[in-house]
Amino acid sequence: MRVVYFVTESGRRPAEEFVKSLNVHSRKKFFSVIELLEEFGKGLSFPHAKYIDDEIFELRFESVEGSVRVLYFFFDQNKAVLTNGFVKKSNKTPGREKETAVNRRQIYFQTHS
Repeated sequence: MRVVYFVTESGRRPAEEFVKSLNVHSRKKFFSVIELLEEFGKGLSFPHAKYIDDEIFELRFESVEGSVRVLYFFFDQNKAVLTNGFVKKSNKTPGREKETAVNRRQIYFQTHS
């Protein structure tokens, strides 16, 4: 499985920007979870990954910042696209974060199909 960052029309990579904003220990944890996603793909399960809804999944890990989540979707059979990230403040994924991921998935499918 290949993991890539979603790129906006202006050339930004929001998920990558989020990851770069984390402290060094959190980034190490993130890249460990990415390695698992690359190895197991859709087979990666809880506690490292969780299906949210609308074909959106979340990578999950705990860090000094708190409960870190990076949302993603699958494209074709061999690609996971990271859309956005956030530090979870409650038990529920914020609606705007999921909505952002869904919108970016739609854009990606329109421009890559």
